[in-house]
Amino acid sequence: MTKILVTGASGLLGLNFALQHAAQHEITGVVNSQALHGAPFAVRGADLGLPGSGASLLEAERPEILLHCAAVANLEVAERDPALAQRVNADLPGELAEASRRLGVRMVHLSTDAVFDGTHGPYSEEDEPNPLSAYARSKRAGELAVLQANPRAIVARVNFYGWSLNGRRSLAEFFFNNLSAGKTANGWTDVFFCPLEVTELGNLLLEMAQKGLEGLYHVVSPECLSKFDFGRAVARAFGFDENLVLPTRVSESGLNAARSPDLRLSTTKLARDLGRGLPGQAECLGRFQRQHLEGYPQRLRSLAA
Repeated sequence: MTKILVTGASGLLGLNFALQHAAQHEITGVVNSQALHGAPFAVRGADLGLPGSGASLLEAERPEILLHCAAVANLEVAERDPALAQRVNADLPGELAEASRRLGVRMVHLSTDAVFDGTHGPYSEEDEPNPLSAYARSKRAGELAVLQANPRAIVARVNFYGWSLNGRRSLAEFFFNNLSAGKTANGWTDVFFCPLEVTELGNLLLEMAQKGLEGLYHVVSPECLSKFDFGRAVARAFGFDENLVLPTRVSESGLNAARSPDLRLSTTKLARDLGRGLPGQAECLGRFQRQHLEGYPQRLRSLAA
């Protein structure tokens, strides 16, 4: 049994990871404003936005693995408050990385595919990032801070979806919520990505940490598609009307934060170092659909009651 500390434990990845692995490992989940009730793992409240709070947390908990998921993840919020994004997405990871190196904690830090400008995917780990938004710039700064403070840490560039605490945190939930109600949902035809289902991602991250991998990795699906095609794939998985997914372009969205159009990432490095292939889109969406049949979304939402 491994002692694992998970920051952002009420978020999409943090919560799913903690629930998935609570029976096999000693997990403590760190939350801030969103309390969890009846969680099958230890829950600790902390404001990681305060300078020095991350190092103090690691000193107190002394985990073997730190899965750092806490972040300002909303691109529009980051665009409105870049100072907050810099503190949470860049300064905090640097503090945690320094403390994890000093204490001998294996750190897994979550970054994003959005560090690239999306002009010519697929991108490898050797390609130079060019972040377009305040969110992406802060996440790139976080990557650099972590790798400088603790070169043995894992920095994982990710894109993922799944069932969440409030049912509205992921793109797949957006399509499910609208399509299941018979409503239309816009899907961008000009934005390409390689999303993983969140519990598949959690399994990969734990395997990477246990295997002793270090440095920068692209942890996404090897199969990429447009967000429009992803919406239609969600419709097919649940038997909804595909025609309810309407083709639109990101330029028509009215959003303030810039979006990168081509975020196809190469997973060759990770597949090589794990010695196996990574999950494709059909496998991931099949898992997402089975979780719904098993009542998993309701179980998640009950933790917020």
